[in-house]
Amino acid sequence: MKEASKEDNSKRKALGKGLEELFYGDSIDYDKVEEKIINETSKDEVQEIPIDKLRRNPYQPRKVFDDEKLNELAESIKEHGVFQPIIVKKSLQGYEIIAGERRVRASKLAQKETIPAIVRDFSDQDMMQIAVLENLQRENLNAIEEAQAYKKLQENLNLTQEELAKKLGKSRSHITNMLGLLNLPDKVQKQVENNEISMAHARVLSKLEDKNQIETLATKIKSSQMSVRQLEDLTKSHENYKRVKNQTKTKQTNEYSYLQEQLIDKLGTKVKITNNKLEINFTNAKDLNRILEIMNIEIED
Repeated sequence: MKEASKEDNSKRKALGKGLEELFYGDSIDYDKVEEKIINETSKDEVQEIPIDKLRRNPYQPRKVFDDEKLNELAESIKEHGVFQPIIVKKSLQGYEIIAGERRVRASKLAQKETIPAIVRDFSDQDMMQIAVLENLQRENLNAIEEAQAYKKLQENLNLTQEELAKKLGKSRSHITNMLGLLNLPDKVQKQVENNEISMAHARVLSKLEDKNQIETLATKIKSSQMSVRQLEDLTKSHENYKRVKNQTKTKQTNEYSYLQEQLIDKLGTKVKITNNKLEINFTNAKDLNRILEIMNIEIED
């Protein structure tokens, strides 16, 4: 068992009583964080806070919000109100949103003047970790936002990629591939954010060393609608496409390995194709629902 460093101990203290085990246990789950805060809060402590007194969490990883989903939530809030209070921190001027920015944005669309909130005194590190975790486990971040969120958690919790994957219930290869996207030129990262280039295309590009080649290929992908397989074949068949050193190679164990790798990236979990069977791992019921949603599978009640 690894001995905790002084830095680790200071980080644990910063999380506050009762929260540290949620981040430093075998797994980390945003719902447990929020559930603990709500369960420890009496109804008398929930405040109606003016929406114009709120400002976004500076550590919020999500930059782009789905307008259609926000409008759907706004309609629900108009009819039923805000079902679950947001969590905020008192600041010099009003309050900073720790968790629940979508509810705030939707409440504005619903023309609400106040929103139920729980006020807690969290450190900046707590705010970052809770916001990142909420978005990773509840929202569909774009690939770059997701990669940045993994990087923040890895750095602030002092974890290896293997440890981070285990805590989040993801595959190690998914974490590695996502973090690799942050090596792409800024211009190409922006194209990924805008869905001009798919995650699968971006993963292939992230394995290349030359930034100019990456930008050129990114342009070609858009103009010629090059498939992922064509891009993979092109970069492997020409010697002038040099790959990043120490790049982890995926073992090609069967004819479906290429598809298996793409499914791992798409679903963000362990996937195995063998003996005419497709095996998809999930950690709990919520994770299964997340996977079904990505696969566009609706289950009737």
